Amino acid sequence: MKAPSDRPGAPAPLVIESSVVEGLPAEGALLLRMSGTLDAQGAEAWSEELRGHLDQADRAGLRPVLDMAHVQLGGAAVLRALSETTRARTGRPDLIIVRARPGVREAVHLARLDGVQLYATLDEALRELARTAARVEELPAWRSQMADPLRPSYEDLLMEVRALRARVRTAPVIGMAQGALMVRYGLPDSGSAFRALREASQRFNVPLRVLVSAVVVARPPDGAVWFPGRRSLPVPQLRLLGRGGRDPRYRRQMTDAVLREALAIGRAPAGYVQSVDPAVGTLVLESHHGCAETFLDHLVCGRDDGTADAVARTRGRRVSVPDVGADPMLSDECRRLLLATGTHALQCIPVLSAAGSCTGVITLHWPHAGHRPDAAQAEALGLLASDTAAWLSWYHRSVLLDALEHLHQVLTRSAP
Repeated sequence: MKAPSDRPGAPAPLVIESSVVEGLPAEGALLLRMSGTLDAQGAEAWSEELRGHLDQADRAGLRPVLDMAHVQLGGAAVLRALSETTRARTGRPDLIIVRARPGVREAVHLARLDGVQLYATLDEALRELARTAARVEELPAWRSQMADPLRPSYEDLLMEVRALRARVRTAPVIGMAQGALMVRYGLPDSGSAFRALREASQRFNVPLRVLVSAVVVARPPDGAVWFPGRRSLPVPQLRLLGRGGRDPRYRRQMTDAVLREALAIGRAPAGYVQSVDPAVGTLVLESHHGCAETFLDHLVCGRDDGTADAVARTRGRRVSVPDVGADPMLSDECRRLLLATGTHALQCIPVLSAAGSCTGVITLHWPHAGHRPDAAQAEALGLLASDTAAWLSWYHRSVLLDALEHLHQVLTRSAP
């Protein structure tokens, strides 16, 4: 793919992160999460990179699923790339697209591309795959779960605003990481730094947001090895998160598992998991389920004041709000959003490191005032928080440091 422009306001290049989604009756799915801007210049390179991922899925017997929630722009560029890709996949499983932005949906809808299916959410796509996993025949060439693909819904627009706000918060950290790498390794431009960050992110399947934050806060390397004397750490014994054959190297898979376990333990219809971003010192949304888009948008804004999450993080202990409408801890805005979205009780469980610092918060929502987890549920949620802390510590000291070490080695070899 062509190097990103260094002029101010230049669009971020498109990045593809892959992970395997397990749990289907007869097969799995290769989830390709995309972020960045797809324009006419990058369409050909993106199409070629995408075909490589799709070939990998075919060889492994996985169904390819494209998550395009964070792909900017689209129009003719998306149409051209998808046309080239679908033509090359004749006779192979359909290309499934989930969470596409309105512009992308419109392009696909108008073109009536054969071999492309649109779904509103990943869950909908996986449910459809589960229903058809045992069949060999192809799925219908066109299926859209949208009542009117040409008319974005209110929820679509809220999702788009939320995604934009998340990118606005991450952009300064990416800029700081690029600047640090340019100075350390004598790189000619920020585009070279971004390409190195993107390559390390994809190779180790570390979210770019997490990697750039680590580059900013980690002590600078001093020598050929960034972390001399570091030894490989065994995966900790996880009592709840260790079930189900989950791969602890995949951050999204593990944070989703944390949320699923918490919802099951607390019998809660909604909740979310946040982690602390060390570069900016705020809580960042990692995984969510059942929460209204208006409330998620509020979380992404980073308004920690007046939320139970912030109190749990500051105090380092569990915070229960059995009656959202009457609790003085919550700000008026937070209370209004919670009540408007049907939440009348909640609980926040901090994730504490071995040193006692808060590295994240697990939050559960219930629709009825007065709800509190019973003693057994509270104990299980505490155990889940301990598991999460142990896994996060291992992940940061193993997978993340491996990615930083690789980044250092690659840039040291290429330094002038």
